[in-house]
Order: sequence, then structure tokens, then C-alpha cells
Amino acid sequence: MNTFNGKAIYNPSGKAGEYSQWACNFYNGCSNGCGYCYCKTGILAPTLGGDHPTLKKCFRDEKHALEVFQEELMQNLAELQEHGLFFSFTTDPMLPETIRLTECAMDLATDHDVPVKILTKRADWVDYLLPRLPINWHNNYAFGFTLTGHDELEPNASTNAERIKAMQKLYKAGFSIFASIEPIIDLDSSLQMICATYGSCDHYKIGLESGKRYDRAELQIFITTVLSDNHAGATFYFKDSLLKAAGIDRKDLPANCVGRDYNIFNNK
Repeated sequence: MNTFNGKAIYNPSGKAGEYSQWACNFYNGCSNGCGYCYCKTGILAPTLGGDHPTLKKCFRDEKHALEVFQEELMQNLAELQEHGLFFSFTTDPMLPETIRLTECAMDLATDHDVPVKILTKRADWVDYLLPRLPINWHNNYAFGFTLTGHDELEPNASTNAERIKAMQKLYKAGFSIFASIEPIIDLDSSLQMICATYGSCDHYKIGLESGKRYDRAELQIFITTVLSDNHAGATFYFKDSLLKAAGIDRKDLPANCVGRDYNIFNNK
């Protein structure tokens, strides 16, 4: 696959590449107010770290953004149909400010048989959007929720409990569901989030907080505990930095631990 870097659709690299081979960003900035947000620290902060989402400067308006999206969708259609399209790395795609454009892009993707992966910390959209999704589209959507167990660090997002209820509702409706257990604020809270979602989650992506130090032995115990629990057939992806910090080789993990090329749409 050749690298593609469009205005809306692109191939993520580095740690972002562990989430998806293809992604879409329309906005920079986010109003969830998360204290640990990677977009608010380091060299990316001036561009990505605003407290309110703003349309990327390469787009004149939302109409233009959608036109660009459709053009780039068609340019990469075969790859996107195979791997799906992730929303989003530089904002929450289901914020009140961003959801309209996200929904329009979801519709366009589905019209062209491109599976869509949504990652959010919001639960307030579910009752509105769920009745609007035709039953025959269920196999084309995977909804993910970030779960840390620390509402105080995510003051404007839905609570973790609300997100879990949304996961259960969407799972019951037949959608593929994944949980982003990242960043791990503390191991006990992350383990509680995983245990609370067994039976309503197909896949877990688990990663560390950037720049934070963790005890190797404690990480090993955490991974062992996660994999020894009754996970109701779910799969797990432990991010590279987590396995490195734990001193564990990916090839030594059990069969329900998958690699970065795992496709949730082929495993429901």
C-alpha cells in the first residue's frame, strides 16, 4: 500500500497507525477537556490542541470538506473497502460540533461499501443516531469508546458509566464494538473498565499514557489478569509501547491477542 496523505483521508503513522491503516480528520481541537490529551502537549499543541473543534484550514466550509472527502474516498476505494476508515485522531467525531459532518461522511462511506470505525467519549448521540441506521448497515459500522475510569480527567465528556451503557445498547443492536483502554491512568481503573464491558465488547485496544512511567512487574500482572478473565470471546490488541514496557514479546501472547492488521469487520 502506498502512503496517501489527503486533506481529509490519510494513512496514519506511528502510534496512530496501530489503530487503523486509514483515517479521516475534518477538525482540529476538542471540547471534551481531557487533561491527558496528546493533542494538547508537545509540538502538536498549537495546531491540534484547541479546546473547541475548528474545521481544518484546508477546508472552506463543511460542504467543501465533504466534497474533498468524497473525492479522496473514490481515489482509495478498494483499500478503504478492505480496511475500513477510522474517525478521528484530532477531535472527537461525535461532539455536538462535529457530528453532523461525521454523519454525512458515514453515509457516503456506507453508500460505497466502506466500513466505518468511530472512536468517541460521547454517549449523548446514541439515541438520536441509532434509529437512523438501517439494519442492513450494521456490518459496516464499528463503534468504539475510550474508557479510562477517570471522569475527573474528562470533565466535558460523557461519564465512563454512560459510555459503557451506550456500548451495551449498540452491541445489543448488532454493531461491532471496541473499547480503547488508553491511556492507562492506573492499572486498577483500566482493569475495572475491561471487566465492566465483557459481554458487550468485541475488541479491546490497550495502551499507556505517553511519558508516564509504569512498573514492569505490575504491567505483566495486569496483562496476565486481563487475559485470564472471562472475556466472552473478545480479542485484544496491546499496543507496542505497552508490550515493550512489560518486557513481553507479541508472539508469546495467546491466540485472542491480535496484531495491528486485525480487521474487526471480519470477525463479528
